[in-house]
Amino acid sequence: MKKLLNAAFIYMLIGVASGLFYREFTKLNDFPEGQFTQLGLAHTHLLTLGFIVLLIALALEKTFALSATPKLFAWFFWLYNAGVVLTSAMLVWHGSLTVLGEESSKMISGIAGLGHMLLTAGMIVFFVALRKAVARSHAGAGAAGVAA
Repeated sequence: MKKLLNAAFIYMLIGVASGLFYREFTKLNDFPEGQFTQLGLAHTHLLTLGFIVLLIALALEKTFALSATPKLFAWFFWLYNAGVVLTSAMLVWHGSLTVLGEESSKMISGIAGLGHMLLTAGMIVFFVALRKAVARSHAGAGAAGVAA
């Protein structure tokens, strides 16, 4: 549980900092207000995918003991976090290039796509672990009901 809490806290800090970076970097470079850049998306991705999703996972861990299947939980945690970091880093990189008026390469899109694949794989593993934890919880509740 502590791992989820610490990761959520770190994503909250980085998410807020990325919003500050977006605002100040665009002002510093006289980037036209209202013009789109992916730099602004890093803030919401980090806060939503990192902070909020991991807080939800923390609540589900508390309720269903997801980490009782340690291999699945570890796969979820590392795949998902690698996906969030990779995706967010590519948003910052591509967005910064846009603000600076530089051309972006196809490589950035490819790496961002890999980040999204890791996020997807992490979420699939998360739901496999959640399904097992709910079944375990349901089986335990059923056994307790029979014993009473």
